[in-house]
Amino acid sequence: MCVHQSRVHAWVLDRTMRYARLLPYRRRVVGAASGRILEVGIGSGLNLPFYGAAARRVIGLEPSPHLLAMTRERRQQAAAPVDLLEGSAEAIPLDAASIDTVVTSWTLCSIPDVSRALGEMRRVLRPGGRLLFVEHGRAPDPGVRWWQDRLTPAWAWLSGGCHLNRAMADLIVGAGFRVERVDTGYMFGRNPMTFMYEGSATPV
Repeated sequence: MCVHQSRVHAWVLDRTMRYARLLPYRRRVVGAASGRILEVGIGSGLNLPFYGAAARRVIGLEPSPHLLAMTRERRQQAAAPVDLLEGSAEAIPLDAASIDTVVTSWTLCSIPDVSRALGEMRRVLRPGGRLLFVEHGRAPDPGVRWWQDRLTPAWAWLSGGCHLNRAMADLIVGAGFRVERVDTGYMFGRNPMTFMYEGSATPV
């Protein structure tokens, strides 16, 4: 992807992720984070206003320099100091057991090697730390899954790698986490893009 395309994609992603229906998910998931927090795929920083008093420091990891530039302009919106790292979730540049909470929001769908990335999140979490997540993914309805499987190749190409058909809870468990809670359901309708997974998990 050329520099111009990357900048346009960052702009489109920022506008798309401002969708009002996403706000309740952000409030619940991001608001529950505490201690030293790693937000994987911080994007343009839209989660920053939702960190609460329990957040001691937020470290934002993001591979796109254009999205990180947007986050820098918003970092004063967070209740805690914010550090930003340009890098990949498949090789998180932090020490093992150095993070209290990992936050992902609509991020796992687009990471190329998502199992490796989840293994890295598990590595950096301290014993007893928590992964807090809200993701969209594979639906339980056969008709919706049919569309998810067929749309994903073209959708991933158009959207910067987003997969519609990843079974998020299974991926998290397979990476060595114990799921404490997962709430699933359609954000609206029976749409290939709107089946949500929201919950928490701890390293095993």
